[in-house]
Amino acid sequence: MQYHRILLKLSGESLQGSQGFGLSVEVLDSYARQIRAAVETGVQIGIVIGGGNIFRGLQGAGRGFDRVKGDQMGMLATIINSLALQSALESAGVKCKVLTSIRMEPIGEYYSKARALELLEAGYVVIIGGGTSNPYFSTDTASALRGIEIEAEVMFKGTRVDGIYTADPEKDPSAERFDRITFDEVIARRLKVMDQTAFTLCRENGLNIIVFDMDTEGNLERVLAGERIGTLVEQ
Repeated sequence: MQYHRILLKLSGESLQGSQGFGLSVEVLDSYARQIRAAVETGVQIGIVIGGGNIFRGLQGAGRGFDRVKGDQMGMLATIINSLALQSALESAGVKCKVLTSIRMEPIGEYYSKARALELLEAGYVVIIGGGTSNPYFSTDTASALRGIEIEAEVMFKGTRVDGIYTADPEKDPSAERFDRITFDEVIARRLKVMDQTAFTLCRENGLNIIVFDMDTEGNLERVLAGERIGTLVEQ
């Protein structure tokens, strides 16, 4: 096994599937199967999920919402997604707990590093909802922060794209995918991996990132096994 503990960042938008909004049962079930297969290899998994399928604070601010209120609504959206994934995982026979960065028992336990580590060591998948609990910080930043806190060896960023390219592959058919790239090269090329705050946190704390396509079933297990799919961002 290549990794002992990982932080898996999932896109909220991916959870909507082809319906364009809300939650897709098919996507949730696919993610649950992939995570169960990963857990069966012995890896410990912490998860942070975005909320863009329900509400995005920055977009809300553009439509007249107060930015702080908009971000708080986005935080609640991530907790809805966390509960949905928890339900899918438990249905698949996976032990799972939701911890929230905002107090809201009995919906989820209040997050602390000590509690997260205790649960991970006991074989639970730990989903951490509510972002950082602060406005102006994305769920990418929350995933970087939680990955560092729980001492994950790597962040797996599951997206709808199969890695990092020289340009947007949807707009430029000649764009080439990187197998590996350094943090410095990403910055020099101005490639969009995640927001700058999250990226800097990972870079300064030695948390490497693997960007891969989570929507192709089986990919999570393949990446864990060391197959060269996706892109590794390293020091």
